[in-house]
Amino acid sequence: MAHHTENSIKVNLPAEKIWNILADFSSVEKFAATIKTSPIVGDTTSGLGAKRKCTFNDGSSLVEEINEYKEGQGYKMELSEHSLPLKEMQANMSVKAIDENSCEIFMSADFVVKGGPLGWLLGHLVMRPIMKGVFKKVMTGLAYHCETGERIGEKLPSNEQLANIVIG
Repeated sequence: MAHHTENSIKVNLPAEKIWNILADFSSVEKFAATIKTSPIVGDTTSGLGAKRKCTFNDGSSLVEEINEYKEGQGYKMELSEHSLPLKEMQANMSVKAIDENSCEIFMSADFVVKGGPLGWLLGHLVMRPIMKGVFKKVMTGLAYHCETGERIGEKLPSNEQLANIVIG
């Protein structure tokens, strides 16, 4: 049985500016605190069919391939080649303008955990809330990187540094 989790944040940045970073598919390492490298795998560097290998700070890795793409809006990715206790997972990243100077960034995931009923329970009670928190950190890092050009290290900027960027 599949699980779904999602999160979003509103930011004081134009959607186009956020999209320019998202469209550079190999740039996730610049704004996701847990990702050390994210090189493109294969010949397709952006859009439908683009693949990246994300290597995390702990040395583990996974491959993400874009399987749905909407220019200027977002994309869906299929995750593979990972050691997570998952049968399958799809993730979504998108941006939507609120007005010319602000937007909403959205992330979601649909996933199936290995292990039958016990795996389902693990997915529901543990993995969904953890992913929701990770999504918020990734989106916050994206907004900060977009505004400042600074690469996010292993720690997110302080609330004071984010105060004028993230709404609410």
